[in-house]
Amino acid sequence: MARFKNKKSGGVPQINTGSMSDIIFMFLFFFIVISTIRETTLIVKVKIPLASEVQKLEKKSLVCNIYAGLPNKKELAGSGTRLQLNDQYATSNDIGDFIATERQKLEEADRRKLTVSLKVDQDTKMGIVADIKQELRKYNALLINYTTRKTSQGNLFTGN
Repeated sequence: MARFKNKKSGGVPQINTGSMSDIIFMFLFFFIVISTIRETTLIVKVKIPLASEVQKLEKKSLVCNIYAGLPNKKELAGSGTRLQLNDQYATSNDIGDFIATERQKLEEADRRKLTVSLKVDQDTKMGIVADIKQELRKYNALLINYTTRKTSQGNLFTGN
């Protein structure tokens, strides 16, 4: 008669790590899909005004933004309304260079379709907006729109 030996446990069995890389890549793909990349860090305060009639822009890749409002850090930039182009303070004289660089980023066929979106604080004086528009006219950037919030929903839309 044969004797049966009891197997003594040799410790904790090892974890199968074969599918761990699949799980990691699924998490990575998930976070890439749900995350948004912020292009510009706001250094001015912009409280978007309300509007009753708005439209959405078709191609957001053809839009460049000009921000106008009070600076976030008044001790560094003063207390008056400031312009922001990309991630730095600017004056209305810098708008021409900004438009030229934004046009260079686009393909040749799309350069005429560049739209300038003005994101202006609701308390900003219209004289500053008029100065911005004058500079845009000098550099033939004639497609201008104003970013607003719709009154009934409070969502952000871009209107003409």
